[in-house]
Amino acid sequence: MDQDQNSTKNGWVVKTENLTKQFGDEKAVNELTFEVPSGKILGLIGPSGCGKTTTVRLLTGILKPSQGQAIVLGSDPRQFSKANRLKIGYMPQMTVLYPNLSVWENLRFSGSIYGVNPFGKKRLLEILKFVELEEHSNKKVRDLSGGMQRRLSLAAAIIHEPSLLFLDEPTGGVDPVLRRKFWDHFEELRDRGKTLFVTTQIVGEAAYCDLVMVMRAGSIIVMDTPEGLRRRAFNGEVVNVKVKDFLKNSATHELLRIEGVKKVLRINDTHVQLVVNEAKTVIPKIINWGKTQNIDVESIEEYQPPFDDVFVRLVKNDNLNNQKWDDGVYYDS
Repeated sequence: MDQDQNSTKNGWVVKTENLTKQFGDEKAVNELTFEVPSGKILGLIGPSGCGKTTTVRLLTGILKPSQGQAIVLGSDPRQFSKANRLKIGYMPQMTVLYPNLSVWENLRFSGSIYGVNPFGKKRLLEILKFVELEEHSNKKVRDLSGGMQRRLSLAAAIIHEPSLLFLDEPTGGVDPVLRRKFWDHFEELRDRGKTLFVTTQIVGEAAYCDLVMVMRAGSIIVMDTPEGLRRRAFNGEVVNVKVKDFLKNSATHELLRIEGVKKVLRINDTHVQLVVNEAKTVIPKIINWGKTQNIDVESIEEYQPPFDDVFVRLVKNDNLNNQKWDDGVYYDS
């Protein structure tokens, strides 16, 4: 069994150990250790300049690490065989398209680099349809919108049907509608068994990933599922409770006595927000609390904090043990 088959058998296609890249006195990437499982979308999220692109360049063999190592598809990226390179697709941040060539000519050229028959129309038509550019095949790239050029860049990266895709900020600078279409494409590729490594500054895109790594100043500060990130940031799940009439402080304190309730924040006179161990088990207890306290509960529901809030909390190392959520009255069990 070759190394590529062995890595897939073990469930991962990318594995790093203390991967580091130093430019002069600055460590752009600092001791990264992680695994990317096969057939998943992994999102690498972090602010500009945190080391995302450097990480991708290390994993694709463009850069040599200063220390540590990466294994991609069973091989050191700096020693990729031709067979391994054919299994990898790479969409860089900056376009590498030829502006004076047409969409069709650009795609045919990209495919020929990977051994795709440049005169085989079936694959080219299939991929243009996938990225919704079939009606623009004769247009010069210089006449395409920025969004169309990004779609063509994606087509060029997947023309040879790679099993592993590196997408470096693929949705940067595109409108929300097109961004959603991109993620529809990514999810379809994932469902076909591809593995996607996607970098982004748009933290809301974490919701579309199977796993998310949050990066800061060259280091990975956390890696988890999207829901796992929410739990880490808020130290549990969040529940909104709204009542019809004024909620007395004594009643609010009673909420802390409910098993599974960890924190309480008073938003206003009739609205509190709770951190709980598990929303689905605590919500029935809160309903019962309202009945025993003769409190008319208007609504009670699990709240999904936006990933912007999650990301800020994780990056700043904030948690509910040392910071209020808002300016409201904060209660701790």
